[in-house]
Amino acid sequence: MIVLENLEQFKVVYRDGRKWNRCVEAIENIGNIKDGVMYSIGDSLTYMIEDGVARNTETFTGNRRYFDVHYYLDGHETVEFADKNQLNTVEAYSDETDREHLTGSGEVRQLSQGQVTIFDNSKAYRFHGDSHVRKVVLKVTIEDGCFLNK
Repeated sequence: MIVLENLEQFKVVYRDGRKWNRCVEAIENIGNIKDGVMYSIGDSLTYMIEDGVARNTETFTGNRRYFDVHYYLDGHETVEFADKNQLNTVEAYSDETDREHLTGSGEVRQLSQGQVTIFDNSKAYRFHGDSHVRKVVLKVTIEDGCFLNK
């Protein structure tokens, strides 16, 4: 998991590459979209605004074809994350949903307003559902790019 303190830092670190530019384009378009409705930019990115308390999941969620980018607009939430190879599989990976579910424990981190978080595919995560949050959730294809400063 990569946590950047604000959108400006994200723009500096991830300034090169179509997928990163599309992330910024999506975030800058949030004034024109409805909460809870999924939008897309090209075939490599979908995004939506989530508003509320995250469902407290018993299991970690991992992805393979897409990774998540969360931009926190308001509030804060607690996330727990771990390397997938340190967790136990509960539900095998499904190509249809791009998800696998795992159990175990990991590192806990508080995420809050202004931060941009990238959940890369070597890790799985779960939200504790401990407070109200408003955020942009982006699903970005893993193809055509890499993580910087990793």
